[in-house]
Amino acid sequence: MKKRKRKQMNQVIATIIMAIVSFIILMPMIVTITNSFLSESELSANYGMIFSDAGRGFVGEAVNLKFIPDMVSFEQYKTILLKTPEYLLKFWNSVILVTPIVVFQIVIACLASYGFSQVKGKLAMIIFFGYIILMLMPYQVTLVPNYLVNSWLKLLDTNWAIWLPSIFAPFSVYLITRYMKRIPSTIIEAAKIDGASSWNIFSHVVIPMCKGQIFSCGMLVFFDYWNMVEQPVIMFSDEDKYPLSVFLSRLQTEDVGIAFAAAVIYMIPMILLFLYGEDELVEGVVIQGGIKG
Repeated sequence: MKKRKRKQMNQVIATIIMAIVSFIILMPMIVTITNSFLSESELSANYGMIFSDAGRGFVGEAVNLKFIPDMVSFEQYKTILLKTPEYLLKFWNSVILVTPIVVFQIVIACLASYGFSQVKGKLAMIIFFGYIILMLMPYQVTLVPNYLVNSWLKLLDTNWAIWLPSIFAPFSVYLITRYMKRIPSTIIEAAKIDGASSWNIFSHVVIPMCKGQIFSCGMLVFFDYWNMVEQPVIMFSDEDKYPLSVFLSRLQTEDVGIAFAAAVIYMIPMILLFLYGEDELVEGVVIQGGIKG
């Protein structure tokens, strides 16, 4: 009885701690969403000390973290969606830049991973080890070489300057290869005995077994490039091509209300994608799915 009570008490304490930690982690998102419905006067009254140099009419003397608006206002969203098409233009810039990266990086990664998982030998190991080294290098290290190559290819100020380096990034190749190598060789051998070609084995055996990992990898790639800032700033001289991630980072303090609303719109695709593929993401990261090495 004592062990059971102690176990229950430990579970309660662990639950409380996890709830507090979860609230702290989610608090910036909650504040962003709720504050996007605050009016300009309410923003000034609650956060006046932070934005005191923005030339507001009424400025509060203290910072008051506001979770629930006194009066819900949709003025920020009206401004973004109806009065200022520039915000929507930046949003679609993000979609146009990120979607091809996710699709083609996953396609190339699946093909390359299948090769790495099936071809044995020192050369394949050396090439795969090179992929790992490239993955460990931060993007800032390869930023200058990418810029020089794009300049030589006359791709600066075009979407290809972002697409090409990102499509061939090694991150997805590494994750999917590690998963494909866990597929029992007996399954591949059985397919070969049945007369299946390499393409049929790849498309009808390997890909269905790696579906969860591929989807989770696509989600991680989307999250990564949806938040990119350095690449567009370096590769684009025309600010009209900037994605919303860059535009949000450059909003001034007088646009704080607009910034909250724009940030909510910016988060919607990531939240929806996470809610839709939560199980696949967890399964892919943990590397489950019934496959044993």
